[in-house]
Amino acid sequence: MSEPGHTHLMEQLQQVAKGLAATFAPFCEVVVHDLDDPDHAIVAIENNLSGRSVGDPATELGLARLADDAYPQVVANYPNRFADGRRVKSTSIGIKDERGHYAGALCLNIDMTVFDGIGTVLDHFGRSDGSAAPAESLDPAGGDTIRARIDAFAADRATTPRALRTTQRRALVRELKAQGFMEVRRSAGIVADHLGVSRATVYADAK
Repeated sequence: MSEPGHTHLMEQLQQVAKGLAATFAPFCEVVVHDLDDPDHAIVAIENNLSGRSVGDPATELGLARLADDAYPQVVANYPNRFADGRRVKSTSIGIKDERGHYAGALCLNIDMTVFDGIGTVLDHFGRSDGSAAPAESLDPAGGDTIRARIDAFAADRATTPRALRTTQRRALVRELKAQGFMEVRRSAGIVADHLGVSRATVYADAK
């Protein structure tokens, strides 16, 4: 059973997490870890982008802190990946108790796909081409190409693929279908994973 001081600390960290997530939504997931229970370390997850749940175990970084009180308290802006492959920039802040032992952690995970998409849009915007020929691609469209199209669509609307509104998502899927991307093998699964919806939803949107 956790001491009252530890419980209070975790409760306060959860309030900090709510404020940060609300400020940086929809791009930033904020997670509170209770390192007193590493097997069920996640006690709060705001703006859930990773698909994890409360009660999930500590990450490797959390375990490293438990093993060494001298482990850096702030590890900022390190590259990471969500389970579905999306690129992430993470920052982890270790929280110590009055004895100097790690008691918890506050972690921020920023979904970089929208920013990648904005970069793509800006790159296209900066190009100068007098040709009016229709766009055409002779190389087969794979998963990376489909994901890039989705990212660019979301970036045009100043959001992330998973934060698209229902009407926007349907317009995107129909656009992908019209451009032939839904004919690519396993395309429905690729689109579903990147949008955070089921394949049945993708099939329904395409109709």
